[in-house]
Amino acid sequence: MDNTVRTGTELLWSALGGDPALVDRVEYGGVSGLLPARLPVMDLARAAVAACSLAAVEHAGLPGPVRVDDGAVATAFVSERHLRVDGRAPVNFAPLSRFWRAADGWVRTHANYPHHRAALLAALGVPDSGSGAGSGSVEAVAAAIGERKAVEVETAVYAAGGLAVALRTPGEWAASEQGREVAARPLLTRERLDEAAPRAGSGRPLRVLDLTRVIAGPVATRTLALLGADVLRIDPPGNPELPDQHADTGFGKRTTALDLDRPSDRRTFDELLDSADVLVTGYRPGALDRFGLERPGLVTARLSAWGDYGPWGGRRGFDSLVQVATGIAAVEGSAEEPGALPAQALDHGTGYLLAAAVLRSLTEQRAEGGSRLVRLALAQTGHWLTGSLPRYSPERYLAESEGPLGRLRHALSPVAYEGGPAHWSRPPGLAGADAPEWPTV
Repeated sequence: MDNTVRTGTELLWSALGGDPALVDRVEYGGVSGLLPARLPVMDLARAAVAACSLAAVEHAGLPGPVRVDDGAVATAFVSERHLRVDGRAPVNFAPLSRFWRAADGWVRTHANYPHHRAALLAALGVPDSGSGAGSGSVEAVAAAIGERKAVEVETAVYAAGGLAVALRTPGEWAASEQGREVAARPLLTRERLDEAAPRAGSGRPLRVLDLTRVIAGPVATRTLALLGADVLRIDPPGNPELPDQHADTGFGKRTTALDLDRPSDRRTFDELLDSADVLVTGYRPGALDRFGLERPGLVTARLSAWGDYGPWGGRRGFDSLVQVATGIAAVEGSAEEPGALPAQALDHGTGYLLAAAVLRSLTEQRAEGGSRLVRLALAQTGHWLTGSLPRYSPERYLAESEGPLGRLRHALSPVAYEGGPAHWSRPPGLAGADAPEWPTV
């Protein structure tokens, strides 16, 4: 594997506060060339899974090694596409969740959930037939967006409670206030909130309350369930997870419905939280603050789309929209014809990183105590993918040599081993200039 693979793992592990020596436990292998893209998507995927696996063996006190197989990683990062329910393929994007051409560019919408679809149609002044995408909704939405500027659509739909993002180039995103806020912050934050005593081992499984939606948060809690945690997912009674999303990310979990605005359900939730070890939330920043979720010794993991700062801090968002806003869609396609990553890599990558952050926090808490808070955002993962994650560069495999032919820039030999030669003993000479004899020893 190229050294950029290990470097990506080292960077993530360092962000998690892990012991650098543990990175030596990771072994990479499997099929190469998967998740092809202009951006280093496979490197992100591989490093996120490696960091999560390292955090798991560290927390469990196991020696390793950690084996990261590219085939398994790439398949897991598109798990929702491989899902079949009694032979039926899943619905990953509703008809109104797509790119639309605006008067001056492109807009991407997300309308998988019924309330987001209704908000989109209301913002655009398109009648809601109540029957999916029927009654010409696709054509009507296309016409309504086509008459407006992209940012106007973005603003109007968000104001109505829906989700739409105008396509931006990387430079446009970097120059925006939210882009500057994201660039100025670390990939993730980890905080110790108090001096709560270390939690004594109880012999029971780790208890995780899962208040997340769609992919990133559920991937994190699905991973914690795989590692032996008792994960209880809670959804509002009138707004359950989409069936195919639940089928893909519900492995290992139990699920229940509670209305936290109903006193009896709130009391039940508080009792669950009082005895939980971990709380994972994936709602927009501030949406759950009124419920008073803090508890001594609790590890809380907060996931958001844009971060809990800047002018977009309170906005909802999804992987596909973050790709569009941050310039990823322009990099993978162009400003004239946007593209997309080969996987919902921001979701999946952030999900495994979130699980790793929880495990590392639990490991530290066991030794040092303290309530813990970790915060991650899809936009921060996107920034890491586009700007911080090492990419293949031929420069590190090139050298320059002086000789009879002048100064040559050339590739180094890939044949390398401990104690072996680092370079050839002589540069190329002038053609035919050497005597036809073996040199004397």
